[in-house]
Amino acid sequence: MTRLKIASWNINSVRARPDLVSRFLDHADPDILCLQETKADNSAFPRGFFEERGYRHIALNGQRMHHGVATIARVPLEEDLRHDWQDNGEARHVGVRVAGQFRLENVYVPAGGDVPDRAENPKFGQKLDFIDRMTAWAQKLAEPTLLVGDFNVAPLECDVWSHKALLKVVSHTPIEIAALERLQAAHDWVDLGRRFIPAPQRCYTWWSYRSKDHTKNDRGRRLDHMWASPVLAGKVVHHEVHEPVRSWEKPSDHVPLVCEIAL
Repeated sequence: MTRLKIASWNINSVRARPDLVSRFLDHADPDILCLQETKADNSAFPRGFFEERGYRHIALNGQRMHHGVATIARVPLEEDLRHDWQDNGEARHVGVRVAGQFRLENVYVPAGGDVPDRAENPKFGQKLDFIDRMTAWAQKLAEPTLLVGDFNVAPLECDVWSHKALLKVVSHTPIEIAALERLQAAHDWVDLGRRFIPAPQRCYTWWSYRSKDHTKNDRGRRLDHMWASPVLAGKVVHHEVHEPVRSWEKPSDHVPLVCEIAL
C-alpha cells in the first residue's frame, strides 16, 4: 500500500515567497502541491525552483499578476484539464489524474468583492455563478475525485471567529453558504477538514494581513478546503491544517492543508 501526501495552499504570489515555499516543502514533504493565487503566467512560473526539489511534473493555469493555479508533483500527472467556471478566461482551475486512480481538481473560487449583493456588486454575482457552474460539473462526476483549493467560503458557524459579526460579510453570508451546500450535495462530497477536525472545534485557514499579530485576536476563517468523493474519502488516513506557517517570515494570509491517501 502506498501513502500519497497532497498539500493545498493559496500562496498569494509564488515568486514572492520562494523561501516560504522551500521551508514548507522541507517541513511537510508533500508528494503533490496544489497552489492557488500564483500570480504568474505559465512562462514566468518558477519551474526550475520546483524541479530542483524533485517536483518534475507540473500542470499550470497561470495569469500575470492575478489568480493562477498550479499542481506540482513528484509523481506523474495525467490528463491536464482546465475549466473556465468564471466564464471570462480567468485562470482559476487545473485538474489532473493521479496514479491512474483518482482525479485531483485544484480550484481558486473568486473572493466576491465586499458587498454581498449581486445587483450592487457584480463580483459577488460572478462568485455565485462560479459555484453554480462547479455544481453542474460535480453532478456529472463519474470517477473518484479530490477537490482542493481556496473556496473563499467559510460554511459553518464555527468556521469563523464570530458567526454573528460576519453574517453580512462576504465569505460567510447565507447565500454563499447555501451555494456551497448545493455544490457539496451535488456529489456527496466529504469535507475532510471537518471529518478530521469535527465541528464545533476551532479550525481556521486564513487570517487578514490587517492585524500585525494574527494570534492576538485570532480572527480567522476556514476558507480553504479539501473535499473527497465518498469512495475516495474512505482512503484518506490523515488531514492537517499547517497553522504555524502563518507565523513564518513573509507569510501568505492562507495556510497549507495536507491530506494523506492510502492507495
